[in-house]
Amino acid sequence: MGPRLVFVHGIGGPRDPAAEREILLRALADGARAAGHSRIVPGLLDGSLADVRFAYYGDLFTDGRARGRAGRSADEAEAELVGELLLDAVEQRLAVTADGQEARVLRRARAQLAPEGEQQGLGNVLRRVLNAANTLLALPGLSRAGGWISSAVMVHHLGQVRRYLARRDADGAGIGIDRRIRDRVAEQLDAAGPTIVIAHSLGTVVTFETLHDHTGPVPLFVTLGSPIGMRTAVRPRMRPQPLRAPATVGGWLNFWDRDDFIAGQPELEKWIAPNAAAVGPVSRRIDSDGAWAHPAVKYLSQPGVAGPVAEALVAAAAR
Repeated sequence: MGPRLVFVHGIGGPRDPAAEREILLRALADGARAAGHSRIVPGLLDGSLADVRFAYYGDLFTDGRARGRAGRSADEAEAELVGELLLDAVEQRLAVTADGQEARVLRRARAQLAPEGEQQGLGNVLRRVLNAANTLLALPGLSRAGGWISSAVMVHHLGQVRRYLARRDADGAGIGIDRRIRDRVAEQLDAAGPTIVIAHSLGTVVTFETLHDHTGPVPLFVTLGSPIGMRTAVRPRMRPQPLRAPATVGGWLNFWDRDDFIAGQPELEKWIAPNAAAVGPVSRRIDSDGAWAHPAVKYLSQPGVAGPVAEALVAAAAR
Protein backbone atom coordinates (compact mmCIF):
# COMPACT_ATOMS: atom_id res chain seq x y z
CA MET A 1 0.00 0.00 0.00
CA GLY A 2 1.31 3.45 -0.91
CA PRO A 3 1.60 6.48 1.34
CA ARG A 4 -1.26 8.68 2.41
CA LEU A 5 -1.30 12.42 1.68
CA VAL A 6 -3.54 14.51 3.92
CA PHE A 7 -4.47 18.16 3.44
CA VAL A 8 -5.68 20.07 6.51
CA HIS A 9 -7.40 23.41 5.90
CA GLY A 10 -7.34 26.62 7.90
CA ILE A 11 -9.82 29.35 8.82
CA GLY A 12 -12.72 30.33 6.61
CA GLY A 13 -16.33 29.65 5.78
CA PRO A 14 -17.97 26.32 4.92
CA ARG A 15 -16.48 24.47 1.96
CA ASP A 16 -17.10 21.38 -0.15
CA PRO A 17 -14.48 18.84 1.01
CA ALA A 18 -14.34 16.99 -2.31
CA ALA A 19 -13.99 20.19 -4.33
CA GLU A 20 -11.40 21.58 -1.91
CA ARG A 21 -9.36 18.39 -2.11
CA GLU A 22 -9.32 18.67 -5.89
CA ILE A 23 -8.30 22.35 -5.83
CA LEU A 24 -5.40 21.71 -3.45
CA LEU A 25 -4.29 18.60 -5.30
CA ARG A 26 -4.17 20.41 -8.63
CA ALA A 27 -2.23 23.32 -7.08
CA LEU A 28 0.27 20.78 -5.72
CA ALA A 29 0.48 19.15 -9.15
CA ASP A 30 1.22 22.53 -10.75
CA GLY A 31 3.97 23.12 -8.23
CA ALA A 32 5.40 19.63 -8.79
CA ARG A 33 5.60 20.24 -12.53
CA ALA A 34 7.38 23.54 -11.93
CA ALA A 35 9.82 21.73 -9.63
CA GLY A 36 10.72 19.20 -12.36
CA HIS A 37 8.57 16.31 -11.09
CA SER A 38 6.17 16.08 -14.05
CA ARG A 39 6.50 12.30 -14.21
CA ILE A 40 4.72 11.83 -10.87
CA VAL A 41 1.82 14.16 -11.64
CA PRO A 42 -0.44 11.57 -13.35
CA GLY A 43 -0.09 9.22 -10.38
CA LEU A 44 -0.67 12.08 -7.98
CA LEU A 45 -3.88 13.12 -9.72
CA ASP A 46 -5.32 9.62 -10.28
CA GLY A 47 -4.50 8.37 -6.78
CA SER A 48 -2.06 5.65 -7.78
CA LEU A 49 0.91 7.39 -6.14
CA ALA A 50 -0.82 8.18 -2.84
CA ASP A 51 -4.15 7.96 -1.08
CA VAL A 52 -5.09 11.65 -1.00
CA ARG A 53 -7.38 12.80 1.79
CA PHE A 54 -8.85 16.14 2.90
CA ALA A 55 -9.45 16.58 6.63
CA TYR A 56 -12.49 18.81 6.96
CA TYR A 57 -13.68 20.35 10.22
CA GLY A 58 -15.16 23.68 9.08
CA ASP A 59 -18.73 22.57 9.73
CA LEU A 60 -17.96 22.32 13.44
CA PHE A 61 -17.69 26.11 13.51
CA THR A 62 -21.15 26.51 11.98
CA ASP A 63 -23.11 24.18 14.23
CA GLY A 64 -25.75 25.34 16.69
CA ARG A 65 -23.11 26.47 19.16
CA ALA A 66 -21.66 29.08 16.81
CA ARG A 67 -22.61 32.56 17.94
CA GLY A 68 -24.85 34.48 15.61
CA ARG A 69 -24.50 35.19 11.92
CA ALA A 70 -21.17 35.49 10.11
CA GLY A 71 -21.38 39.25 10.25
CA ARG A 72 -22.28 39.48 13.96
CA SER A 73 -20.53 36.58 15.66
CA ALA A 74 -17.59 38.50 17.13
CA ASP A 75 -18.66 38.80 20.77
CA GLU A 76 -16.46 40.45 23.33
CA ALA A 77 -14.53 37.34 24.38
CA GLU A 78 -13.87 36.42 20.76
CA ALA A 79 -12.78 39.95 19.92
CA GLU A 80 -10.25 40.04 22.75
CA LEU A 81 -8.12 37.22 21.35
CA VAL A 82 -8.67 38.26 17.73
CA GLY A 83 -7.34 41.67 18.74
CA GLU A 84 -4.21 40.01 20.14
CA LEU A 85 -3.80 38.02 16.94
CA LEU A 86 -4.19 41.12 14.76
CA LEU A 87 -1.81 43.11 16.93
CA ASP A 88 0.80 40.33 16.72
CA ALA A 89 0.42 40.28 12.93
CA VAL A 90 0.53 44.07 12.57
CA GLU A 91 3.66 44.41 14.67
CA GLN A 92 5.36 41.61 12.75
CA ARG A 93 4.57 43.38 9.47
CA LEU A 94 5.75 46.73 10.80
CA ALA A 95 9.08 45.16 11.73
CA VAL A 96 9.78 44.68 8.01
CA THR A 97 7.71 47.56 6.57
CA ALA A 98 9.21 50.87 7.63
CA ASP A 99 7.49 53.35 5.34
CA GLY A 100 5.00 53.81 2.52
CA GLN A 101 1.24 53.44 2.36
CA GLU A 102 1.27 49.93 3.84
CA ALA A 103 3.18 51.12 6.91
CA ARG A 104 0.76 54.01 7.41
CA VAL A 105 -2.21 51.63 7.30
CA LEU A 106 -0.50 49.24 9.71
CA ARG A 107 0.34 52.03 12.17
CA ARG A 108 -3.25 53.25 12.10
CA ALA A 109 -4.50 49.72 12.77
CA ARG A 110 -2.02 49.34 15.65
CA ALA A 111 -3.26 52.58 17.19
CA GLN A 112 -6.85 51.32 16.94
CA LEU A 113 -5.96 47.97 18.53
CA ALA A 114 -3.92 49.44 21.38
CA PRO A 115 -4.95 53.08 21.91
CA GLU A 116 -3.20 54.98 24.67
CA GLY A 117 -5.33 56.12 27.58
CA GLU A 118 -8.57 54.46 26.48
CA GLN A 119 -10.57 52.35 28.89
CA GLN A 120 -10.12 48.67 28.05
CA GLY A 121 -13.72 47.50 28.49
CA LEU A 122 -14.87 44.50 26.49
CA GLY A 123 -17.33 46.56 24.48
CA ASN A 124 -14.49 48.86 23.54
CA VAL A 125 -12.36 45.85 22.55
CA LEU A 126 -14.99 44.68 20.08
CA ARG A 127 -15.34 48.13 18.57
CA ARG A 128 -11.58 48.61 18.30
CA VAL A 129 -11.02 45.23 16.69
CA LEU A 130 -13.75 45.79 14.09
CA ASN A 131 -12.35 49.25 13.32
CA ALA A 132 -8.82 47.89 12.98
CA ALA A 133 -10.00 45.04 10.75
CA ASN A 134 -11.78 47.56 8.54
CA THR A 135 -8.56 49.58 8.31
CA LEU A 136 -6.52 46.50 7.38
CA LEU A 137 -8.96 45.54 4.61
CA ALA A 138 -7.73 48.65 2.76
CA LEU A 139 -4.43 46.87 2.17
CA PRO A 140 -4.15 45.51 -1.40
CA GLY A 141 -5.19 41.89 -1.64
CA LEU A 142 -6.04 41.27 2.01
CA SER A 143 -9.78 41.00 1.46
CA ARG A 144 -9.17 38.56 -1.40
CA ALA A 145 -6.75 36.52 0.69
CA GLY A 146 -9.43 35.50 3.17
CA GLY A 147 -12.55 36.06 1.12
CA TRP A 148 -13.39 38.80 3.60
CA ILE A 149 -16.12 41.09 2.33
CA SER A 150 -16.30 43.03 5.59
CA SER A 151 -14.41 43.56 8.81
CA ALA A 152 -17.07 41.57 10.69
CA VAL A 153 -16.57 38.52 8.45
CA MET A 154 -12.80 38.87 8.82
CA VAL A 155 -13.06 38.96 12.62
CA HIS A 156 -15.51 36.05 12.57
CA HIS A 157 -13.14 33.86 10.57
CA LEU A 158 -10.15 34.80 12.71
CA GLY A 159 -12.35 34.07 15.72
CA GLN A 160 -12.16 30.38 14.77
CA VAL A 161 -8.61 30.46 16.15
CA ARG A 162 -10.00 31.68 19.46
CA ARG A 163 -12.75 29.07 19.54
CA TYR A 164 -10.25 26.28 18.97
CA LEU A 165 -7.75 27.53 21.54
CA ALA A 166 -10.49 28.30 24.10
CA ARG A 167 -11.21 24.54 24.11
CA ARG A 168 -14.86 24.95 25.02
CA ASP A 169 -18.11 24.60 23.01
CA ALA A 170 -18.70 21.05 24.23
CA ASP A 171 -21.14 18.79 22.43
CA GLY A 172 -23.78 16.60 24.07
CA ALA A 173 -21.10 14.15 25.15
CA GLY A 174 -19.07 16.89 26.80
CA ILE A 175 -16.33 16.89 24.14
CA GLY A 176 -14.92 20.34 23.37
CA ILE A 177 -14.64 21.72 19.87
CA ASP A 178 -10.85 21.43 19.85
CA ARG A 179 -10.98 17.68 20.53
CA ARG A 180 -13.69 17.17 17.90
CA ILE A 181 -11.58 19.03 15.35
CA ARG A 182 -8.49 16.96 16.17
CA ASP A 183 -10.56 13.80 15.86
CA ARG A 184 -11.53 14.82 12.32
CA VAL A 185 -7.86 15.17 11.39
CA ALA A 186 -6.86 11.95 13.17
CA GLU A 187 -9.49 10.01 11.19
CA GLN A 188 -7.65 10.82 7.96
CA LEU A 189 -4.19 9.77 9.16
CA ASP A 190 -2.83 6.27 8.56
CA ALA A 191 -2.04 4.61 11.86
CA ALA A 192 0.13 1.92 10.21
CA GLY A 193 1.59 3.28 6.99
CA PRO A 194 3.33 6.56 6.22
CA THR A 195 1.32 9.78 6.10
CA ILE A 196 2.58 13.01 4.59
CA VAL A 197 0.60 15.92 6.03
CA ILE A 198 0.19 19.39 4.54
CA ALA A 199 -1.51 21.82 6.91
CA HIS A 200 -2.45 25.45 6.38
CA SER A 201 -3.14 28.37 8.73
CA LEU A 202 -5.18 27.26 11.78
CA GLY A 203 -4.78 23.73 10.43
CA THR A 204 -1.09 23.87 11.37
CA VAL A 205 -2.03 24.39 15.02
CA VAL A 206 -4.64 21.62 14.91
CA THR A 207 -2.31 19.18 13.15
CA PHE A 208 0.63 19.90 15.45
CA GLU A 209 -1.52 18.94 18.43
CA THR A 210 -3.10 15.96 16.65
CA LEU A 211 0.27 14.48 15.68
CA HIS A 212 1.33 14.36 19.32
CA ASP A 213 -1.24 11.57 19.76
CA HIS A 214 -0.50 9.86 16.42
CA THR A 215 1.56 6.66 16.39
CA GLY A 216 2.03 6.10 12.66
CA PRO A 217 5.07 7.38 10.74
CA VAL A 218 4.92 10.89 9.27
CA PRO A 219 7.87 11.18 6.85
CA LEU A 220 7.07 14.83 6.17
CA PHE A 221 4.96 17.44 7.94
CA VAL A 222 4.47 20.61 5.90
CA THR A 223 3.08 23.79 7.44
CA LEU A 224 1.94 26.70 5.27
CA GLY A 225 1.27 30.23 6.52
CA SER A 226 1.34 29.07 10.13
CA PRO A 227 0.31 31.34 13.01
CA ILE A 228 2.07 29.10 15.56
CA GLY A 229 4.78 31.69 16.12
CA MET A 230 2.37 34.41 17.26
CA ARG A 231 3.77 35.18 20.66
CA THR A 232 0.59 36.26 22.48
CA ALA A 233 -2.46 34.96 20.67
CA VAL A 234 -1.38 31.44 19.69
CA ARG A 235 1.92 30.01 20.89
CA PRO A 236 1.34 30.09 24.67
CA ARG A 237 -2.15 28.58 24.27
CA MET A 238 -1.03 25.49 22.36
CA ARG A 239 -0.55 22.02 23.81
CA PRO A 240 1.50 20.24 24.98
CA GLN A 241 3.84 22.79 26.53
CA PRO A 242 6.73 23.30 26.17
CA LEU A 243 6.31 23.06 22.42
CA ARG A 244 8.23 20.20 20.83
CA ALA A 245 8.01 18.51 17.42
CA PRO A 246 5.72 15.44 17.48
CA ALA A 247 7.64 12.20 18.05
CA THR A 248 6.65 10.40 14.84
CA VAL A 249 7.50 13.29 12.50
CA GLY A 250 10.53 12.45 10.36
CA GLY A 251 10.79 15.87 8.69
CA TRP A 252 9.10 19.23 9.13
CA LEU A 253 9.19 22.02 6.56
CA ASN A 254 7.54 25.30 7.51
CA PHE A 255 6.91 27.65 4.58
CA TRP A 256 6.14 31.31 4.95
CA ASP A 257 5.76 34.21 2.58
CA ARG A 258 6.92 37.67 3.60
CA ASP A 259 3.57 38.99 2.40
CA ASP A 260 1.49 36.50 4.40
CA PHE A 261 -0.25 38.55 7.07
CA ILE A 262 -1.15 35.50 9.18
CA ALA A 263 2.35 33.98 9.40
CA GLY A 264 3.60 36.05 12.32
CA GLN A 265 7.01 35.19 13.82
CA PRO A 266 7.47 32.61 11.04
CA GLU A 267 10.78 30.99 12.04
CA LEU A 268 9.25 28.23 14.14
CA GLU A 269 12.58 26.62 14.99
CA LYS A 270 13.08 29.51 17.43
CA TRP A 271 10.02 28.48 19.43
CA ILE A 272 9.67 24.71 18.97
CA ALA A 273 12.22 22.18 20.23
CA PRO A 274 13.17 19.12 18.14
CA ASN A 275 11.83 15.67 19.00
CA ALA A 276 13.95 12.77 20.29
CA ALA A 277 15.13 12.07 16.74
CA ALA A 278 16.45 15.65 16.49
CA VAL A 279 13.71 16.58 14.02
CA GLY A 280 12.31 20.07 14.33
CA PRO A 281 10.75 22.66 12.04
CA VAL A 282 12.90 24.04 9.23
CA SER A 283 11.47 27.35 8.03
CA ARG A 284 11.83 28.40 4.43
CA ARG A 285 10.70 31.68 2.93
CA ILE A 286 9.00 31.70 -0.45
CA ASP A 287 7.96 34.67 -2.56
CA SER A 288 4.68 34.48 -4.41
CA ASP A 289 3.34 36.82 -7.05
CA GLY A 290 0.72 38.45 -4.85
CA ALA A 291 0.71 41.30 -2.37
CA TRP A 292 -0.92 39.05 0.23
CA ALA A 293 -0.20 35.36 -0.02
CA HIS A 294 -2.09 33.45 2.65
CA PRO A 295 -4.27 31.06 0.56
CA ALA A 296 -3.01 27.47 0.57
CA VAL A 297 -3.07 27.26 -3.23
CA LYS A 298 -0.55 30.11 -3.42
CA TYR A 299 1.88 28.06 -1.38
CA LEU A 300 1.23 24.68 -2.99
CA SER A 301 1.80 25.96 -6.52
CA GLN A 302 5.31 27.09 -5.56
CA PRO A 303 8.02 24.67 -6.74
CA GLY A 304 9.93 25.21 -3.50
CA VAL A 305 6.94 23.78 -1.60
CA ALA A 306 5.72 21.11 -4.00
CA GLY A 307 9.20 19.76 -4.82
CA PRO A 308 9.97 18.39 -1.34
CA VAL A 309 6.44 16.97 -1.08
CA ALA A 310 6.87 15.15 -4.40
CA GLU A 311 10.21 13.75 -3.27
CA ALA A 312 8.73 12.57 0.03
CA LEU A 313 5.84 10.87 -1.74
CA VAL A 314 8.17 9.04 -4.12
CA ALA A 315 10.44 7.94 -1.26
CA ALA A 316 7.49 6.74 0.85
CA ALA A 317 5.98 4.84 -2.09
CA ALA A 318 9.28 3.06 -2.71
CA ARG A 319 9.45 1.63 0.83
